[in-house]
Amino acid sequence: MNIVIVGVGGQGSLLASRILGNLFISRGLDVKVNEVHGMSQRGGSVVTMVRAGEQVMSPIVPPGTADILIALEAIEAARGLPYLKPGGVMAASKQVISPVSAAPAESAGPALPPEALRVDALALAREAGSEKSANVVLLGAVSAKMDFSEEAWQNALKAAVKPKFLEVNLKAFALGRAAAG
Repeated sequence: MNIVIVGVGGQGSLLASRILGNLFISRGLDVKVNEVHGMSQRGGSVVTMVRAGEQVMSPIVPPGTADILIALEAIEAARGLPYLKPGGVMAASKQVISPVSAAPAESAGPALPPEALRVDALALAREAGSEKSANVVLLGAVSAKMDFSEEAWQNALKAAVKPKFLEVNLKAFALGRAAAG
């Protein structure tokens, strides 16, 4: 399984990759994670790759081979499209972060494939109790398309999220899963 997470610095791509890693490890799979970023601490692009299988030799997901693309930000969704394989699953936040101000804005963002799961992750994260849980909202949306039980996802969350933030993240996950229908 090849998963690519794209966004900007500070959106939680590393936490999302840890949750996914925990999920795959719970199934006894080999997992490799890679992060590629520019000025991530200043709102720059971040690309995180998660590969899982019986034996994974490299953490790099080649373009056109991602089974799942998770876009934490709408402009980065468009930049990340070349990673997605034909028939792959995409979950993209509608949130646009202006490169000038690095401030969140509500927007539909660029055109994406019609089958992409467009999720108002920021609004659902607010509903869960923290804007910072938008990454977990998108994991919830993707979870509906993956062959893991909800319990396995919850255990992966519990292993990666600090206890004081767990309740908000579990709620964000559930809201994202419901949004994917």
